[in-house]
Amino acid sequence: MQEDTLWSNIFKKENKKEPNIYTVLHRIPIFQDLNKKELKAVDRILHRRTYKDEEIIFSESEPGVGMYIIENGKVNICIGKKRKLLALLSDGDFFGEMALLLESPRTATAIADGPLKMLGFFQPDFLGLLETHPRTGNKIMKRLAQMIAERLRQTNAENRVLKNKIAEYDDKKKGK
Repeated sequence: MQEDTLWSNIFKKENKKEPNIYTVLHRIPIFQDLNKKELKAVDRILHRRTYKDEEIIFSESEPGVGMYIIENGKVNICIGKKRKLLALLSDGDFFGEMALLLESPRTATAIADGPLKMLGFFQPDFLGLLETHPRTGNKIMKRLAQMIAERLRQTNAENRVLKNKIAEYDDKKKGK
């Protein structure tokens, strides 16, 4: 007997499963050390956001207030008035985490590249978490510090390579 597609689709469950919030959060380095109870505490203070195509999430030079986690969609990270593309981020990526520690201006602009669902983790909520759940907050702070230290190490290595290339160029230019 042939299946009646009109009626059969009503009763079929959708096979597409969105990852649950704990799976999403556990993939983010600053949340990797948290247990399920601690992830629930974080989930309670996350802000769900949706954006339309080309909607600006934040602009370069405006004050940073927190970080974002992409649940579904893509984000262009750009700099300058001409919006030179630095990075294209997608599902599971995160950005803006420095704003959890500093209230300094954003160094780039973030723009939705199509429909976008994100989670916002903002500094005031993080500071509140540090007060109400210090063990959880300190785990996040430790991972954040480790992540920033690793980025600094990589940046220093890249600077050394660049300085060596500049020195080689200068030597060639001087005829050495």
